[in-house]
Amino acid sequence: MATDVSFVEYVIEQSGLDDRITFKRMFGEYGIYIDGKIVAFACDNSLFVKAADATAALTANLPRRPPYPVAKPYPVADELLDDADQLQALLLATAAAMPGPKPRKTARKPRK
Repeated sequence: MATDVSFVEYVIEQSGLDDRITFKRMFGEYGIYIDGKIVAFACDNSLFVKAADATAALTANLPRRPPYPVAKPYPVADELLDDADQLQALLLATAAAMPGPKPRKTARKPRK
C-alpha cells in the first residue's frame, strides 16, 4: 500500500519544524528531511525513523519493523504523531546524528 501524501503532510505539520522539514517522493514512498538530511521514511502510512546510536534512548520503546521487504527493521514512530514535542525531539536528534547531504557531482566537460 502506498503512502498517502496527506499522511506525510500530517507528519510535517505535527513536527512543528516549519521550513526546516521537507519531503521527497522516493521508491514509491517518501523520504523526510530536516535541513537537507534524511531522517525518516513514510512507508505504508507509517513513520520509520532512521536509527542512530545517539537516538537509541528515544527509540528504545518504539516497535521496529522493516519499511519494505528485505529492509532492516527501523523504529516506527507512529505513536509519537499525537505528541508533537516528542516527535520533534526525536526528529531533531536524528537529524543531528545523520551526516550532511553529499555534494552533487558536476558533469565533467568533454576533453578537446
